[in-house]
Amino acid sequence: MSRPTVKILPSILSADFRRLGQQLEEVERAGADRIHIDVMDGRFVPNITIGPLVVEAVRQSTTLPLDVHLMIVEPERYLADFARAGADILLVHQETCPHLHRTLSQIKELGKLAGVVLNPSTPLSTLEEVLGNVDQILIMSVNPGFGGQQFIESSIAKVQRLRHLLDEHGAQAEIEIDGGIDPATAPRVVAAGATLLVAGSAIFRAPGGAAEGVRRLRASIAGVQTAECKRSSPQSR
Repeated sequence: MSRPTVKILPSILSADFRRLGQQLEEVERAGADRIHIDVMDGRFVPNITIGPLVVEAVRQSTTLPLDVHLMIVEPERYLADFARAGADILLVHQETCPHLHRTLSQIKELGKLAGVVLNPSTPLSTLEEVLGNVDQILIMSVNPGFGGQQFIESSIAKVQRLRHLLDEHGAQAEIEIDGGIDPATAPRVVAAGATLLVAGSAIFRAPGGAAEGVRRLRASIAGVQTAECKRSSPQSR
């Protein structure tokens, strides 16, 4: 089996909004795979960021898919707005969705990929009943709300457990991770099973610029086998 493709998702939370369009062009040319957009409402997390109008502006500035992370209460009220603005993937927090199955179905009805996000203290068991309805599962490796935080070490074991849980259920969701991802932590989370790496400071605040940040992150995971690939190789059987 060929190695699963690991995708890099620059998070614009750490970008310089005075020249956002230019930085989006830089990361796209450098080989970024998607753009990650953090939407915060000041209620679910202690910060306020952007809304559909900024997502629409980003949509007009890049051809890359937009991975929109809704750190907001009652996300179901705004899914259609973000879909119209240009989101390709909509991710909602398990902690904000008492009717998670319904919310995921709503995302699918809008023609978008559906993702669920778990905070560091939220157990994986909360997702068992919806694994077949999810395209992506995002593990937060910092407490959400602000960029530039230190990576939570226990997140690696959580990714490994999630990989095992998905295999047990025959689920095809990709594993995404966000928080403290840089050239030091990226190889470790990829080896654990993550294939979608969200990085903000490591890219947009990298010495040499955003494009160099993408290249350094890509270089750090070159040759690293994911947990999925290891299990599927003849040597592991």
